[in-house]
This record gives sequence, C-alpha cells and structure tokens, in this order.
Amino acid sequence: MPYRSFILRKFFTLVLTLFIITLVNFVLFRLLPGDPIMLLFRDPRLTPEQIDYLYHKFGLDKPLWEQFFIYLWNLLRGEWGISFAYKKPIMEILVPRITNSLILVIPATVLSILLGVVTGVVAAWKRGGLTDALVSFVSLGLYSLPTFWLGGIFIFLSINYWRLPVGGMLNYGVDHNNPLAYLGDLFTHITLPLATLTLVSYGSFTLTVRGALLDVLSEDYIRTAVAKGLSSWRVLSRHALPNAMLPTVSLTAVSLGTAVTGSVLTETVFNWPGVGRLIFDAISNRDYPLLQAGFLVITISVLLANFLADIVYGLLDPRVKYR
Repeated sequence: MPYRSFILRKFFTLVLTLFIITLVNFVLFRLLPGDPIMLLFRDPRLTPEQIDYLYHKFGLDKPLWEQFFIYLWNLLRGEWGISFAYKKPIMEILVPRITNSLILVIPATVLSILLGVVTGVVAAWKRGGLTDALVSFVSLGLYSLPTFWLGGIFIFLSINYWRLPVGGMLNYGVDHNNPLAYLGDLFTHITLPLATLTLVSYGSFTLTVRGALLDVLSEDYIRTAVAKGLSSWRVLSRHALPNAMLPTVSLTAVSLGTAVTGSVLTETVFNWPGVGRLIFDAISNRDYPLLQAGFLVITISVLLANFLADIVYGLLDPRVKYR
C-alpha cells in the first residue's frame, strides 16, 4: 500500500510538472520577436484580408488563454503545428528524427553504462592502487573532453587513416531493401558518433559508480560481512554493489531522458539526422513551432525517465516509499 501511494504521488507530480512546463513552453515562444504568420507565409503580396483570414484560421485572433487550451487539445491529438522551414506538419518531421536519435543514443548509453559500471567497480575495489589511479585519470579526462573536440579528432583520424564515413546516416545508391546491406551501411556511419557519445558518457558513469561504491565499502555492515569470512566477490555482489547502484540509477535516468533528443553537438558534428540536429537547424532558421516541439519532446522524455527512476528507487531502497 505505501508503494502504491508512492507511485501515485510521483505520477501526480509528473502530470503537474508537465502541465507547468507546457504552459511555460507556450508562453515563452509567444514572447519571441516576429509575426508567426509573416514567418510562415513570406509573401509580400498578401492582402490585409488574407492576413486576417490566416490569423483566424490559426486561432491567433483569440485570447491567449483560449489559445493555450486549443494548444493543449492539439497536443493531445498529435497536431503539433506546422514547421516554418519545412512547410509540413511537425509530427511528420519529428517521428523519423526521434527514431534516428534512438538508433544512435541508446546503444551509446548502454555501452557507457556497462563499461562505466565495470571499471568503476574495479577502481573502487582496488582503491588507492595504480589501477584506481589509472581508471580515475582516464575517466576524468574523458568526462572533461568537449564533445565537438573529440568528434573533430575522430573525423581527422577517419579522413587520414580509418576511411570511415564522417557524416550522414546512410549512403545514397546502397540497396537498403537488403537487410545486410542496410545494416552494413548503417554500421559504418554510426561508428564514429557512437564512439564519441560512448566515451564522453563513460567517464561520468565510472566516476559515479566508483564514488558511490567507496562510500558503501566504508559502512559497518561491509566490515561485518568481511569479518564473517565471506568471499570478496560475495561481499561485493550481494552487499556493496546493490546499495551503490542508486546514484547510477539517477544518472541513467538523465542519460535515457535525453536519449530521444540525441546529442545536439554530436549530431551536428557528424551531420546525423536526429532530433539534436533538427533542433540546431530550427534555431538557425528561427523555426519557432519546430523548436517548441523539440523542447516539449525533451521535457516529456526527461520527466518519464525520472518517473521510472523514482519507481526503481522505491524497489531498490524501501525507505524511499515512506518519505
């Protein structure tokens, strides 16, 4: 029963937060300079009557509060507006871009988590030694690297040595109806951005796991388990590691929450056709409806990821349910 009420409280917080952010998202883009009708229909031949008709058609002649509820209703129906630059419904643009971002970011997140947990555990268990110093040095260095700089280094190495594609997602002229040809072409294009995202994220996971595990290893119950003669592996796997995973759950939630939007810098450097690149292009083109939709996608994905993280927290740490 406490766990059910805990989930209901978190769900109510999720809905309330989403409503407030949607309201801010709606108001913020209406404070930006520029007339949306003039930006969408850049035709100097429009007559005042035609302009008035367009204002009425898009509901811009209604009070702001009424526009907001129309905006909410359209969001629920999947009508997120029309892009200024593409002159198409935004959902037709967003859905394939979200898929492309997930293809890149989810494998990078999974790899960085697996590598980070393994090396973080090794560094914490060998604390104070050469292994710990080496892992900490490499992790901190990768964590500090700018994404665009590391991507630029990979592009330089690929052009001069590796001969891998440095831009785009697929080559033109390849028979993409053949699954093997499609996967092979995709693999060659995804290698560099995947390596960039994995390495940049890897450092944060390693440092988080190491720090959390060092705190747990200093607890009295760990010393008691060692004094009872339990093996090092049993102490680590059954007692220390489960309690050290809570901070990693939070970091994983943040990483997966931003997975839908990809990485703006990585997708821009490698010209990967995902949501991150789409947001960058929307900023450059002042495509306010598309930018607004991109921010909303970020909001929804991060909130859902944090909601799932709260549920996992409640399962891993029963004390959370009663707070």
